[in-house]
Amino acid sequence: MKVHLVDGTYEIFRHHFGVPPEGRDPEDTKAATRGVLFSVLQLFEDGATHVGVATDHVIESFRNELWPGYKSSAGMPPELLAQFGLLEDALTAMGVKVWPMVELEADDALAAAAKTAAADKNVEQVQIMTPDKDLAQCVQGERVVQVDRRRQITTDESGVHAKYGVAPESIPDWLALVGDSADGFPGLKGWGKTGASAVLAKYLHIEDVPELGFRWDVNVRGKDKLAATLAEQRDLALLFKDLATLRADAPVLHDVDELRWAGPTGAIKSIAKDVRAWRLVEKAEAAAANLAER
Repeated sequence: MKVHLVDGTYEIFRHHFGVPPEGRDPEDTKAATRGVLFSVLQLFEDGATHVGVATDHVIESFRNELWPGYKSSAGMPPELLAQFGLLEDALTAMGVKVWPMVELEADDALAAAAKTAAADKNVEQVQIMTPDKDLAQCVQGERVVQVDRRRQITTDESGVHAKYGVAPESIPDWLALVGDSADGFPGLKGWGKTGASAVLAKYLHIEDVPELGFRWDVNVRGKDKLAATLAEQRDLALLFKDLATLRADAPVLHDVDELRWAGPTGAIKSIAKDVRAWRLVEKAEAAAANLAER
């Protein structure tokens, strides 16, 4: 079997901002939820059997206490923010396993679920369905991969190396040095992608990088200055690394069978009507019937 783990937060953002403002119906305030429902249903129609969706039930997390500039709900469109709880209820009504995260983030849930699923010998492959670069740290060979459904790109471990120049285990270190504007931390001044990739390809982790540039066994421009910056701001770099490190020990999934889809529940009809998801019930029941015949 293959396990499909969906970033519900990314999906609802994608379906909200994927439609330009001038093309939106101001009376249709639940369009993003509807889009995610049909997007997840498509997985079942394509043959997926084990699916889990993680959402940021509360956008803020413990990371906001560690770094004041970390991403938050400030400035989010209220009509989008109001749909998170609705999406969770709608997916549950469709019979899908949902992890609404509060203290931790959706990314943490995806990392933890991927770890559990990858340890199950009956699982052929784990597909983490998000382009979020944080999740690249979870990729393992071809067993745990990232899937960007919008661009139809699958990234395995060799793909992570090709894209970032480092191994998956070094992704938190790489993000700490170069920064992550999506998550709201800037990285270290002067450290760009090329330099970070070269250094971490050799030393893997910030903690293992020699303090003095002349000790670096790496050919990188301005290494003395980069080394000085890292030495001066090592504590800050380690804080950023902590922000970027996903909590794969989150207790979200105990058994892969929890993800097995058995079809929609009785609540799907009222949900479908509420979000104007015409044909959702019919299509979900048909998908469930097809899976049951296999």
